[in-house]
Amino acid sequence: MDILKKCNLCKRNCLVNRYKQVGYCKQTDKIRVAKAVLTYFEEPCISNSKGSGTIFFSGCNMRCIFCQNHDIASGLKGKVLSIENLANIMLKLQDKGANNINLVTPTHFTYGIIKALEIAKNKGLVIPIVYNTSSYENIDTLKDLSGLIDIYLPDFKYVSSALSSEYSNAKDYFEVAKLAVAEMVRQVGSPVFFEDKEINQFNAKNNLNLDYNLMKSGVIVRHLCMPGTTKDSKAVIKYLYETYKDDIFISIMNQYTPLPEVNNHPKLSRKLTKKEYNSVINYALDLGLTNGFIQEGDVASESFIPDFNFQGLL
Repeated sequence: MDILKKCNLCKRNCLVNRYKQVGYCKQTDKIRVAKAVLTYFEEPCISNSKGSGTIFFSGCNMRCIFCQNHDIASGLKGKVLSIENLANIMLKLQDKGANNINLVTPTHFTYGIIKALEIAKNKGLVIPIVYNTSSYENIDTLKDLSGLIDIYLPDFKYVSSALSSEYSNAKDYFEVAKLAVAEMVRQVGSPVFFEDKEINQFNAKNNLNLDYNLMKSGVIVRHLCMPGTTKDSKAVIKYLYETYKDDIFISIMNQYTPLPEVNNHPKLSRKLTKKEYNSVINYALDLGLTNGFIQEGDVASESFIPDFNFQGLL
């Protein structure tokens, strides 16, 4: 059965016929992309100096009220691409020197992406594939990605159902995300990095020039700290660390930027304070976290919000 006729690709399970109407993600059956470029603001083992080959897909199955990529998450921006075009964009990013292909909010286009990856790999795509997602996933959809994804880069937004309900209309987020991350770890295992000798051989064999110190496979779980939610951030870190220890990396981010959509919100209308962020970091260190990333300085700015201008699309 064609799943898009009664779509349940994600845990929204909206069951709409996407050939005739849009789903919760605000997308039809057509693959839509807003931008495909090298980006340099991911974790160091993803972007490094050469950049991550990032493909920003239109729409989102979360549509959080504070979304930093509001224009594409709401489905307002994007260009329709064929599966063949998507495959060629992946190859073009590899030719530009990308360290990996980074698929951002891809869930609602999963089966088109699978076909594009198969085409691209048959044409010479060899760099790691990164699946960059909110974790509000249907496990069966994730299982169909097994063997195609090298690095999972999921968010883990909340433990609190009150927060997830208010901010993301997803009361069950914690339970869903727990299962999603477990499946990701099951698929790709503990973190593996390219060794210097290995990356030299890989580059020579494939006529590439990838950076050193790159992740080859594994899971990096991101948590965006937000104003007024320090207690929940600590609960997220505690759950992830006690469950996975060093089998994952945890990226603790402070780049939350209040956009006009939340100007009047009692908590979300301001930036995270240094005290709030340091409290979460110190808590993580006290737990024993070593496999992690933090953001230094004031990175909460619109420089972290891409201009979705169709750059890099065919």
